[in-house]
Amino acid sequence: MDQSNADHIDKVSGDIKEDLIKRLRRIEGQVRGLQRMIEEDRPCQEVVYQVAAVKAAVVQVAMSILSDQLASCLMQEIAKGGHPEVAVKRFTEVFKKFY
Repeated sequence: MDQSNADHIDKVSGDIKEDLIKRLRRIEGQVRGLQRMIEEDRPCQEVVYQVAAVKAAVVQVAMSILSDQLASCLMQEIAKGGHPEVAVKRFTEVFKKFY
């Protein structure tokens, strides 16, 4: 893939950037809370529940990025008169790295 095609894959859309940063800061706080829970010898069940919440939050961030990426890939491909299948293929490459 040449650099011009890769550029849009490497960047998060400005439309969702602020929301993602807020979510990531919240996740950062949750992770710090997990550290405290372990330091305080909280019950394993409580810690695992919090880990599950962090995992779900991280997956939501990834899904937001992936959703935005698919829309961006499709719009760029259509704008240049290309085929949507090419955009879906590029998106699939990014998705495979996540999944």
